[in-house]
Amino acid sequence: MTAWEVTADLAVVGTGVAGLTAALRAVELGLRVVAVAKTTVEDGNTRWAQGGIAVVLPGQRLSPSGDSVDAHVADTLSAGAGLCDEAATRTILAAGPSAVNALRAHGAVFDGGWADVQRTREGGHRAYRVIHAGGDATGAEIERALAGSARGRQMALLEGQSVTEVLRDDTGRVAGLALLDEHGGGVLRARAVLLATGGLGQLYAASTNADVATGDGVALALRAGALTADLEFVQFHPTALYLGTGARGRQPLVTEAIRGEGAVLLDTAGAPVMTGVHPLGALAPRDVVAAAITRRMAVTGSDHVLLDATHLGGVELRRRFPTVHAACRSIGVDPGYEPIPVVPAAHYQCGGVVTDTSGRTTVPGLYAAGEVARTGLHGANRLASNSLLEGLVMGGRAAEAVAADLTVSRCPGPPLPCYQLRPIADRDVLQQSMSAHAGIGRDSAGLAAASAVAGTTTRRRIRTPRDAEDAGLTLVAAAVLAAAAARTESRGCHLRTDHPRQAKRLRRSIAVVLDDAGNPVPAEPALVGGVA
Repeated sequence: MTAWEVTADLAVVGTGVAGLTAALRAVELGLRVVAVAKTTVEDGNTRWAQGGIAVVLPGQRLSPSGDSVDAHVADTLSAGAGLCDEAATRTILAAGPSAVNALRAHGAVFDGGWADVQRTREGGHRAYRVIHAGGDATGAEIERALAGSARGRQMALLEGQSVTEVLRDDTGRVAGLALLDEHGGGVLRARAVLLATGGLGQLYAASTNADVATGDGVALALRAGALTADLEFVQFHPTALYLGTGARGRQPLVTEAIRGEGAVLLDTAGAPVMTGVHPLGALAPRDVVAAAITRRMAVTGSDHVLLDATHLGGVELRRRFPTVHAACRSIGVDPGYEPIPVVPAAHYQCGGVVTDTSGRTTVPGLYAAGEVARTGLHGANRLASNSLLEGLVMGGRAAEAVAADLTVSRCPGPPLPCYQLRPIADRDVLQQSMSAHAGIGRDSAGLAAASAVAGTTTRRRIRTPRDAEDAGLTLVAAAVLAAAAARTESRGCHLRTDHPRQAKRLRRSIAVVLDDAGNPVPAEPALVGGVA
């Protein structure tokens, strides 16, 4: 049935911050680990993260107003619009310092040096608590350090492998993975599987995400019978670099740390966008800023707004934000002397596979960490720079949970065969439909239209990695749309133009599972813990 087979205690799917942190910690705990990358170990969303890591470090020089974990929790709960799990939030944020120290042990270097690490402020934060590396290249530094450690450790790295199925035995326990590359398929037998596949940005026509962010983990988890939640909350970053009408694929990010250094959002006529919108102005939470920009574009008839950072000057912009400066110069904009054209773009999956604070899902032997997981930290809208922190904390905690669970769990039986004949929609049509109807501003008619597109499929056998991605995108689109249709209110980054207010009865997470026919459907809300 397969061309090859390997075995492991733990198979880690994805090699971003959460996946590599988990793999490295699992090796330290004595587990046999295989890390699976769809392309290369270094290729993923982590390296594109610009802003930094939001963390309260004890013993460091604080901002003039001071800071605390309690204050960080309060800002996170405020951004999450009533859907954060407060206990999980506190657990994850309090674990930040030790997780950052573990990252430093792998060689990561932060700006300012550790004795007086530099901090900045981003949207939704009321204190300067975001530490960064390389100015605006924090993700790249994290990826460099973790990937370097992974290549130097005793673990197997399978690169260029797409995962097409989480395999289970006849009791429903995870038994490994079905893999596929350009030359054929194989099986990775494993006692435990950790999904750390990142997000679903490529579900949309324009995104800040890498090309590999095709919602793989959510699709794999749904097919394995896992519970998902909060899928309707897809965060749009307010400021992606505007590349022109109809730009597609990955868009360069313009970090909101620039707004933390005083940059101002203006419309194309030069009027401030955020005046009177929110007490924090341009540093309001991302959902607020992205929605305000979208409204102003509609009023002015423009397809972008402007971010004026000229007060910083060209020299400071090159020093502090070299990635942004280079991206601007590549399209002929000199940000030291003229405003930067920006537009919201699909950015972050706030929900995902439901886990506890140790990464365990509802399927025995299946774990999840990072953007693919729904821990309860983000709620209806992610607070800026909490994502890298969550990946570091939850990657380590998931590895420790696997090690503990394997000491008491039985070995899985032989994996059941999988029959990979799946519905696949046209990717280009699907992306355009999701951008038109499931972006910032949704209504019942648009969601129904997008659902019809996601349901217009052909059933094909999965023969190539591209087939696997397209099948996953089709399933995840249907799941996001099912959740969005069920949430008849506006909350966080889910903005319903036909239901503009929050509804108290919907101050809860909406769970999604697959029905017997393989279709995503809302599940009983009682299945999701942590919110009222």
